[in-house]
Amino acid sequence: MAEATEEPIQEEAKKTLLIPEEGYLTSGVHIGTQQKSADMKQFLFKVRSDGLYVLDVKKTDERIRLAASMLGNYEPKDVMVVSARQYGKKPARLFSKTTGVRAIPGRFIPGSLTNYNLPDYREPKVLFVTDPAADQQAIREAMRIGIPIIGLCDANNETRNMDLVIPSNNKGRRSLALIYWLITREFLKAKGKIIADDDYLLTVDDFEATL
Repeated sequence: MAEATEEPIQEEAKKTLLIPEEGYLTSGVHIGTQQKSADMKQFLFKVRSDGLYVLDVKKTDERIRLAASMLGNYEPKDVMVVSARQYGKKPARLFSKTTGVRAIPGRFIPGSLTNYNLPDYREPKVLFVTDPAADQQAIREAMRIGIPIIGLCDANNETRNMDLVIPSNNKGRRSLALIYWLITREFLKAKGKIIADDDYLLTVDDFEATL
């Protein structure tokens, strides 16, 4: 009996993704690293013949929804997005410009969340990081002030300090562009700024960093 219902269930799962699965695959969202952490094991789909771990894009899709819902509970000014990674700077900036969230693209100045004497001192209520490894300083400060942390995590990332993991290739230009494009769209929907996907006029290309 299970065999008879398996295909319809799989078809239904495909329909519920935020974008067609091919969109994730062609953007390389699923391409992980040749190392894996124990933390990320639950988000891995398989290991390729070349040794690269492959991330499960269905779980990526699920976590993008959860992240947008979580972020939607905050005022944009209370959300901080950081990206020390080169290819994450442009999408982080556009996310900020489009939604009103605050962004620190590039180098994170120590004390930005903890030292009120600094000119760039901010008091966010939630932190969104592009890569837990590259954005360690921001994570340490967020933990110190006790705010939740959402992170884009690759196969090799440690996630013990993440409150919500979004499994994804957090190093690729196109992958980061797509993830941020989706996060921006879903956040705008969560805040009631747009109603339908067709109301969202930005493209993935708009978010992609230039070489």
